[in-house]
Parts: sequence; C-alpha cells; structure tokens
Amino acid sequence: EAILSCKHKFSKGMSLRIEWKKIQSQGVSFVYYNGEFTGDLRGRAEMLNTGIRIRNVTRKDSGTYRCEISAKSEEGQRLGEATITLTVLVAPTTPVCEVPSSAMTGTVVELSCKETEGSPPSEYQWYKNGVALLEKTGTGSARAANITYTMNKKSGTLLFNTVTKNDTGEYFCEASNGVGLSQKCSVKRMQVDDLNVSGIIAAVVLVALVMSLCGLGVFYAQKKGYFSS
Repeated sequence: EAILSCKHKFSKGMSLRIEWKKIQSQGVSFVYYNGEFTGDLRGRAEMLNTGIRIRNVTRKDSGTYRCEISAKSEEGQRLGEATITLTVLVAPTTPVCEVPSSAMTGTVVELSCKETEGSPPSEYQWYKNGVALLEKTGTGSARAANITYTMNKKSGTLLFNTVTKNDTGEYFCEASNGVGLSQKCSVKRMQVDDLNVSGIIAAVVLVALVMSLCGLGVFYAQKKGYFSS
C-alpha cells in the first residue's frame, strides 16, 4: 500500500472541501471528488482524514498527485494545496536477448537486451563466457583491454563495428534497477568465422562449368536437328 499525506492548519470549526487530482501529460483528472474515489482507485483506496491510502499499488499509480482543500469560515473562503509525487518501484523481469548464432569477420554485429516491466528503467550489463564486459571509457583498464565493441548500459545494446574471431563466445545479459533481484537472459553462443573465399570461388567456378555444359548441350542438340520442326 501507499499513503499520500495531506496535512493542513485550518481550524476544526471550518467547513472543508477536499479534492484529489492526478496530474498527467494528457491533462488533470479527478482521483477523489465529491466524497468519492474515481477511476482506477475506486474500490481500493480510502481517505485517512485528508490523506489517501492506496491498496494493491501498481505501476500505473505512479505519478504526481495534488491535494486541494478549500475552507469556509466567517472571514470567507481559504484555499490550500499540496503536490506529491508517487514512484512505484517494480523489479525487472527476465530480459529478452538477441544474439546472432554466427557472423563473418569484419562485419557489423549488434546484440540487444531489453525488459520493459522494471521501474525505474533497468540498466544492462553484458557478459562473455561468464565475465562482465568493460565499458569503453577510454581510460584505465577498459582502455588497456583494447576494446573493439561499444556497450550501452541504458539501451542494452552491444555493438561490434568490426567483429573478429576473438569475439566468438557465449553471451548473456543482466538487467537490474536496484529493486529486487537482477534478472538474466539465457546464454547464447555467437560463432565468428572468416569469410570462406576459396569456397565462394569454387562455387562460382562450378556454376560457370554447369552453365557451359548446358550451353554445349543445347548447341549439340541444335546441330543434330533435335529442335527442328
């Protein structure tokens, strides 16, 4: 549960009118109006004097709330308000990782990792063969390691501008946001191989040979008059 407190210094003899509103990007909506809760809070919230207790809080309850109190007295009407920001913390779920099973040396390869349930948003750490990869900071141990990749902990991407055979290995990603336990995706292997130039040349030669034989066959058939009407 979450309690949104709204205290005031109006005297007990005053007639109070209490309203709660939620401030969102698309506008302001009533949460508590005319003595009743509205919207998502109906049935799972209650008043605590002038504050609110919300039961079974969900991530949708995150946001900015405004308590507005108007008081009538013999001197006239007085107004007061308070703004409260509610942040609902949600542990990350198991991230979805995309790792290519194979790649050719010298090509651009990107690995991705993402989960969308965590609040605040998760940060991501990539591992290769069980060892945490360093960030490319340009200083210290990361610079000495001669890193050939760029790891973005905010977006969860691991980018190889020119992948090499040394990048072959087993990769997985870990998502964490400081709430609950961190979550890992399953290990996936990426195999990096050199481009098989000799194999490509052999394939091209074979295709050319087959086409030549076909051409000779057609020429022989025409010479024998097989295609004559």
